[in-house]
Amino acid sequence: MSGDGVAAESAAPELLAVGETMAMVAPLTGDRLADAAAFRLDVGGAESNVAAHVARLGHRAAWFSRLGTDPLGDRVLAQLASRGVDVSSVERDPHHPTGLYLKDPGHGVHYYRAGSAASHLGAADADRVSLGGIRVLHVSGITAAISPSASAFLDRLIDRAGELGVEVSLDVNYRPALWDVATAAPRLRELAARATIAFVGRDEAETLWGTATADDVRGLLPEPPELVVKDGDVGATLFGAGGSVFVPSARIDVLEAVGAGDAFAGGYLAAHLDGADAEARLSTGHASAALVLTTTGDLPDEGND
Repeated sequence: MSGDGVAAESAAPELLAVGETMAMVAPLTGDRLADAAAFRLDVGGAESNVAAHVARLGHRAAWFSRLGTDPLGDRVLAQLASRGVDVSSVERDPHHPTGLYLKDPGHGVHYYRAGSAASHLGAADADRVSLGGIRVLHVSGITAAISPSASAFLDRLIDRAGELGVEVSLDVNYRPALWDVATAAPRLRELAARATIAFVGRDEAETLWGTATADDVRGLLPEPPELVVKDGDVGATLFGAGGSVFVPSARIDVLEAVGAGDAFAGGYLAAHLDGADAEARLSTGHASAALVLTTTGDLPDEGND
């Protein structure tokens, strides 16, 4: 390889996160959406959130998806770039809009994403995603839910990563607003089994598969070399080649929980890229999640990270 090739390889993102990101509207405080007087217009997407946390912790992270050629798409790109995320490969779609969602603190979210630009991704698009030099590809089950073509895109991208020896990190990320349990459960089980690193919440695993404990989840999902079962304010358990490791969550006052799982995954993966041990990976995940639990945004407020 030439000197230029070596330089290009070393400058490639270490982590590539792929999946839909939307513009996000949320109350500035913990007030209900219907009652709030002031709002923030931010970005929200499970996979780009992970990329932002990985970048915050000093690693090269990129995000790929498709956005509309609209002001919301412009804003998503600018805000992620300001967080240190490489957005140079993101595609713009003049025919379909950027998705939008509204946060109602403590009461879930409201999606306006049907027919979005990202939902029109397909299997052929996966062949255009550059995986050169990438160490970890991070995806989530949300992509499989937003449209049949996006689901095919996800399958093809995971296949390509496997062919190239790229580690696949997958967060199950079950979203009841997008699909029902009967449809989601087998599909998400299949996707998690194909991952090198799989993240799943203990509560969502119980909803999907009827598994009550972290050990039960591992029994259902023996395939991933690393399986992380997150259990909210209790802690997280990593199942790997060396057995299982549990690290408790920090005790903090929670303002809004949405986005904390992505923050955990970002912290964990940054520590993974550092070569940290199991306990350090879990602890870094908890520390990143704590930053998000104290804000109404999906990412830490600027200056508070």
